[in-house]
Amino acid sequence: MKENLIKKINNKEIIAGVVGLGYVGLPLAVEKAKAGFKTIGFDVQNSKVDMVNSGHNYIGDVVDSDLAELVSKGMLSATNDFSFIKNVDFIAICVPTPLDEHQEPDISYVKNSATEVAKYLKAGTMVVLESTTYPGTTEELIKPILEEGSGLTCGTDFFLGFSPERVDPGNLIYKTKNTPKVVGAIGEDAADVISAMYRAVLEGEVFTVSSPAVAEMEKILENTYRNINIGLINEIGRLCHEMGISIWEVIEAAKTKPYGFQPFYPGPGLGGHCIPLDPYYLTWKAREYGFHTTLIENSMVINDSQPEYCMERAMHILNRHKKAINGAKVLMLGVSYKNDIDDYRESPAIRVMKELRKVGADVEYYDPWVPEFKNMYGQSGKSLKSLTPEIVASYDLIMVTTAHHNVDYDMVQQNAKAIFDTKNVMSKIKNRENIEVL
Repeated sequence: MKENLIKKINNKEIIAGVVGLGYVGLPLAVEKAKAGFKTIGFDVQNSKVDMVNSGHNYIGDVVDSDLAELVSKGMLSATNDFSFIKNVDFIAICVPTPLDEHQEPDISYVKNSATEVAKYLKAGTMVVLESTTYPGTTEELIKPILEEGSGLTCGTDFFLGFSPERVDPGNLIYKTKNTPKVVGAIGEDAADVISAMYRAVLEGEVFTVSSPAVAEMEKILENTYRNINIGLINEIGRLCHEMGISIWEVIEAAKTKPYGFQPFYPGPGLGGHCIPLDPYYLTWKAREYGFHTTLIENSMVINDSQPEYCMERAMHILNRHKKAINGAKVLMLGVSYKNDIDDYRESPAIRVMKELRKVGADVEYYDPWVPEFKNMYGQSGKSLKSLTPEIVASYDLIMVTTAHHNVDYDMVQQNAKAIFDTKNVMSKIKNRENIEVL
């Protein structure tokens, strides 16, 4: 089976399947098709299926013309019928892995996808989970589901592995194609063929580890490392505020050291699909071994409380302007979780909005990237259509919560009564009388 799959990879005879056409799945499907492999994408949302099949792009990291050309040439198509699995030789599962209401892993999307894949899985197929999850998922959950549902044996009839996604929406340098890939699989043959498939598609290094659990833990480590360091800088930032020291100036000074220091920056909290969620997967799994991840959990407490801290800072700013926060008009600049993208998953800005509204503030937002959002932390809203001097002047407080580059911050400074800049995007503005920085 191994030799046959390697031959099919080299001859570009593999038909690839991608389950889940979101921020991870669609860019991966596009790269596989661009590499010469006929690719079929699956999604439960008919709107996504229809858009792909009509050549219309909806993901910022995908080039519109690439998608349209691949669809027109018949190299890429989409479906909402899981039976397409019986026609493919490689399957990447790229579905969401959120947290439930108890901050525990919700692996229902992964489980349901594996159950449906198993119904149509044929011998000689490679299956790879890319969704971020806790160590042990591939071997303890996916493998039994695939074997029981298909009647096939892992390692003999099909190959199974885990390769964590490393998507950074809006990154202008590293995309799916040139970001190094980690692969862990069940057995050496599986590792060889799955790694060969990724090498045939991607430009970045493909680094093979000894097992899926190592690859799963590696992904958790990446984002837990960032979570802890952001928690550290948020806590030091709070202390610096109490001491009358600029945390931003401290960081700039520390950055001059050419070794031993990596800069992280404070902000209104953590957003995106990975960094705020992944440590919870690890702490949840650690409890199975009676292990307490004290340092990790403490960093999560700090970061999770940052939106409330920003609300309290906003309240103090309004007080200094003799304005109660209850009834105050607040305009937030930006609700996406990072600058210059339309992704608002787990956005801390929306949590700040929730905290402000809880204490009675009248909150609106302006975000040219997110014209509207729904059902995030129980909040929803529509962006102001424009940002004019008159609009800025009509609010009691302007809060910069996302560092978008297509906002006229000079105009904002010139017309705002008070500004709370949680991202330090206005650092170059000389007149700072009405600006307070996180």
